[in-house]
Amino acid sequence: MTRYTESVENLIENLCGLPGIGPKSAQRIALHLLSVPSEETDRLAAAIVSAKENVRYCSVCFNITEQDTCDICEDTRRDRTVLCVVEEPRDVIAIERSGSYRGIYHVLGGAISPIDGVGPEELRFAELMGRLRQGQVGELVIATNPNAEGEATAMYLSRMVRPLGITVTRIASGLPVGGDLEYADEVTLGRALEHRTPL
Repeated sequence: MTRYTESVENLIENLCGLPGIGPKSAQRIALHLLSVPSEETDRLAAAIVSAKENVRYCSVCFNITEQDTCDICEDTRRDRTVLCVVEEPRDVIAIERSGSYRGIYHVLGGAISPIDGVGPEELRFAELMGRLRQGQVGELVIATNPNAEGEATAMYLSRMVRPLGITVTRIASGLPVGGDLEYADEVTLGRALEHRTPL
């Protein structure tokens, strides 16, 4: 069987280790990188090194930042009585893009997944409880993903926070705006009906 050179195989193998990149995509990216001018690959390599050296986790909410605390935690106009719990920093970006949330965040760093060996101890639950015990937060919005791991995390979090007397809410899930009922799967349609709101 014909193989690429050792260097190309090594590049493909390393690209394959990235999330969402399968063998075919890794091969396409590797061959693309080999076909572009060196300046382009140098810029990419420099951007990766710069991000690794300069980006860290916010000391308050664990979002990504280049300072000790992120811009959201620094923003005095944010409503500090509402705290939204998400799995990853990319979830903060998604919610911020909606423009409809003005509270603060807490990034867990994943979701409970016993199959993957991720239990509550591997996530930032202790840090979250420390923040909640300060008494400023009145509502905890759970915005974990609507999958088995996200639901397990939401249930665990809800049980953990309930004794503190804080209102716990969960983001709704259901039909996307502009979607057609006939194309919705049973679970999505069921959730949309379950979480219906008055007009």
